[in-house]
Amino acid sequence: TDGGDEPAPAAAPGRSQVFSTVVDTFLEKLVAAGSYQRFVSCYRCFYKLQPQLTRSIYDQFVSQLQASIKEEIQEVKNEGNLEGLFSLLDKIVEEAKDRKEPAW
Repeated sequence: TDGGDEPAPAAAPGRSQVFSTVVDTFLEKLVAAGSYQRFVSCYRCFYKLQPQLTRSIYDQFVSQLQASIKEEIQEVKNEGNLEGLFSLLDKIVEEAKDRKEPAW
């Protein structure tokens, strides 16, 4: 055969897509790190008096935190200069190759 039946190789994800994945993973890890159990341990007295209300406050807090972070990231994306920022980072990395101290 001439290879026409083989599926085309998947394209490597673009940096914007990788960035989105990193942000989503960060949010998952943030929520995991700020678990309900940790929240309760900080507000133990309140939890003992109002466990259902404590859970509701935690759920609202986490939801608002995630929404806020996603909104901020979306604003950066909407500005349309994300690729420009990636290019600027590439330039910094390239200029720092021969340096021994941090590029920043």
